[in-house]
Amino acid sequence: MSNEIIAGLKALKLHGMAQSYAEVTAQARHGAFSPEQFMHQLIAAERSDRDERSIAYQISSARMPAHRDL
Repeated sequence: MSNEIIAGLKALKLHGMAQSYAEVTAQARHGAFSPEQFMHQLIAAERSDRDERSIAYQISSARMPAHRDL
């Protein structure tokens, strides 16, 4: 079941949610997460992943020279 969910998240291009799904579900099982808290954790993971990928893309597209010491 969870493999289908992860595949669905990847198909929707929600890679951050797909990567953190297993960890968040394990936390929800051990703690008393409400559905809102569960979704908040997944959305926060997706937002973080998108921010990281955006910064990496911007750095690579800027084509800045490599760091050099004097």
